[in-house]
Amino acid sequence: MNSVGENCNDLKKQYDICFNSWFSDQFLKGNLNDDICAPLFKVYQECVKTALKDQKIDIGEIERDVLGTEKEKEIPKNEKQGS
Repeated sequence: MNSVGENCNDLKKQYDICFNSWFSDQFLKGNLNDDICAPLFKVYQECVKTALKDQKIDIGEIERDVLGTEKEKEIPKNEKQGS
């Protein structure tokens, strides 16, 4: 699957390769330290954030903490309207 931003595709592929390698070669063998891919993830994440802003997609909803709060129990607005 491609990234949300076309110019982020190469970064996504690099991160995916790193993650898949870490997952199969380390995580499944009990090593939970995922620091090896963190620098790639950070660069990819920044690229995606920029792409979302460029496409005028509000990332505030994505970054908001919901799990473990009262907001987690709320019915989403689009589901309330469909009732």
